Amino acid sequence: MAQHSFDEVLTRFREIPFSEDFDIIVAIADGGVIPAGILNQRLKVRLEVLRINLRDSNHSPLYDKPKLLSPIDFDVKGKRVLLVDDRIKSGATINLAKELMHEAAVVKTFSVNGNADYALYNEDCFKFPWIF
Repeated sequence: MAQHSFDEVLTRFREIPFSEDFDIIVAIADGGVIPAGILNQRLKVRLEVLRINLRDSNHSPLYDKPKLLSPIDFDVKGKRVLLVDDRIKSGATINLAKELMHEAAVVKTFSVNGNADYALYNEDCFKFPWIF
């Protein structure tokens, strides 16, 4: 399994170019919380958390399809949203999150690893340096 140092990953967070502005960052909990926090420091926009889950800590499916675990308590209507997750593997979780953000003006995706509008890496799985 590939490994990337925390410094290397942070450098990518600092250097990834964003071609647009966002009104809100929405982190998919739990995996997207740390990446969204780092992006919040860089982009200086509001951060909210969307509790969706599909997989356990070993990346094995917990459910047949992703589940919304708690109600959405923030408004995205007409806003430009950056939807953040740590890893986009099957796309099931991010697709549900995008559906839930249907009233937003724009929804773009960010992942540390995977296929997203903005991604730091798109390679085989690797352990994130902030995971113990």
